[in-house]
Amino acid sequence: MKENMFDVLIYIFENYLEDQIETLTNTNVITDELIAAGFEKPDVNQAFDWLDFLNVQESIENLTSSFRIFAESEQHKLDKDCQSLLLFLENTGILSPAHRETVISGALALKVDKVSLEELKWIVLMVLLSRSDDEVAFMRMENIVYDLTPAYLH
Repeated sequence: MKENMFDVLIYIFENYLEDQIETLTNTNVITDELIAAGFEKPDVNQAFDWLDFLNVQESIENLTSSFRIFAESEQHKLDKDCQSLLLFLENTGILSPAHRETVISGALALKVDKVSLEELKWIVLMVLLSRSDDEVAFMRMENIVYDLTPAYLH
């Protein structure tokens, strides 16, 4: 399997960020560890750039409710399944409208043509870890990411 930048993000999340996403202070040491683990330096650098983007992304905290129409560029990058997942997560209270916008911005910032459903789940989880104080929402999303509960309940 060819590793890519998103694989680096997942590895960072699982090995370093579970405790605190904002405290990646010694990125040189972590970069060396990631390269020793077999990741390519450009992918590692892109992953850290994406995390930096996520941390400086402006939040729209006063956004309490909204109706979202996806722009053409967003529709191209996030297919109908991804859009449905975002709607589901917002309707079930896992994502706030403000966090939804951060997730969409994070997805658009990835250097890929299309974001897969699995990648989107990870983006949501990383956003919730970095932006939300809602532990219940994070745990519910973590269960979805790790397939401990179905994403869509009937």
